[in-house]
Formats: sequence, C-alpha cells, structure tokens
Amino acid sequence: MNQDFQNLQTIMATARERALTPEELEILNQANRGFDATLGLRYTHISNGEVRGELEVGPGHHQPWGIANGGVYASIAESLGSIAGIVAAGGAVMGVNNNTNFIKPVRSGTIKGVARPTQVGRRTQLWVVDMFQEETLVATSVLRTIVAAPES
Repeated sequence: MNQDFQNLQTIMATARERALTPEELEILNQANRGFDATLGLRYTHISNGEVRGELEVGPGHHQPWGIANGGVYASIAESLGSIAGIVAAGGAVMGVNNNTNFIKPVRSGTIKGVARPTQVGRRTQLWVVDMFQEETLVATSVLRTIVAAPES
C-alpha cells in the first residue's frame, strides 16, 4: 500500500469524527492525483455529513459552445458525493446512479459544490450535490451510492 493511500485512509477516518483542518485538506488535495486532479477539483471542507469543493472553469472544461461541459458538473457531484459517502460509511462506496440537472451555463470562474445526505443507510446512500457560481445555483445532482463493504 503506498503512502498516499495510507494518508487518505487516515484522513477519511479523521473526517468521520470531526471536520478536517486546512492542513489535512491540503494533504488530501496533494495526494489526490486521479481524475479530480485532472479536472482541477479541490476539496475545501470535509466532515461527516458535508463535503465541499471547488473547481476553476477554463477552456479545458468547455464544450464546443464555450460553456462548461455537463460532464464537469456530473464529475463534481460524483467526487463530492463519493467522498461524503466514504466518510459516512467508514469505507469504500461506489456510485450506482448520478442524475445531474443543469440550471445555468458557466463559461468561466469558480464552481463551488456542496454534498449533503438525504439518506445514509447501511448499504445505500443518497446525496444531493448543489453547485453554485457565486450565489447562483448552476446545477444540482442526486447521487445514489452503494456501500462496498458495510460495517458489521
């Protein structure tokens, strides 16, 4: 097991007990080198019951008409909801459905997302992820996850 993965496991366990500190969030953001890093998604708050993150929209996120591709919003929702699910479950979760509604297009600037639970069960979870540009709601998603290894 590599050090980054061990750090992530420790951080997720900590977030189950209390909100992460800015230093812990920075460790997580540095260790998270996968798709979130490719998108430019950074986590800004992680606690048991709420996860927030932000992404600076640029030309690499655009579809041909110069606005953020719908997949950007769906990916933000999947990432924030999955981290929230991992914290709530105390272990791995997998998305089984992501329904994203686009409300207002974004050409540039910051999209901020917040994931909050609707239902957190032993085997399944339902998360609502709202995405904003400044104070304007630009998209909302509902993410259903399944707990990969429920706690006994």
